[in-house]
Amino acid sequence: MVFHTNDHDDLVLDLTGDLSTLKEKSFTIKEGCQYRIMIKFRIQNEVVSGLRYVDGVYRKGVRMERNDFMLGSYGPKAEVQTAMTPWQEMPSGMLARGHYKVKSKFIDDDGDTHLAWEWTFDLKKTW
Repeated sequence: MVFHTNDHDDLVLDLTGDLSTLKEKSFTIKEGCQYRIMIKFRIQNEVVSGLRYVDGVYRKGVRMERNDFMLGSYGPKAEVQTAMTPWQEMPSGMLARGHYKVKSKFIDDDGDTHLAWEWTFDLKKTW
């Protein structure tokens, strides 16, 4: 998974290894920046209909935002497939700065969770 923004290098979250390390390593993100999430994945055995990326953004235990992005339906392929979320904007201002926890997962129309993980970021005035 890649956190893509036009005014900074991409932040890469490796979802192939130990997912618990993502929770411990915090990324720094600039307030007010425009971003989108790029997801690279491979479908191996069966058709996945209605694949969605769902996340909840928490600050101090309170959910601040919930996102649900439809990525589409995909059939098995040997090649890596790519999907991107629409552009979004990080909150800005003194009250928005701080430490955030994100609970993310990939689910399909059948309600099956294909992958779930948590990651953290710090929203700051500068990169």
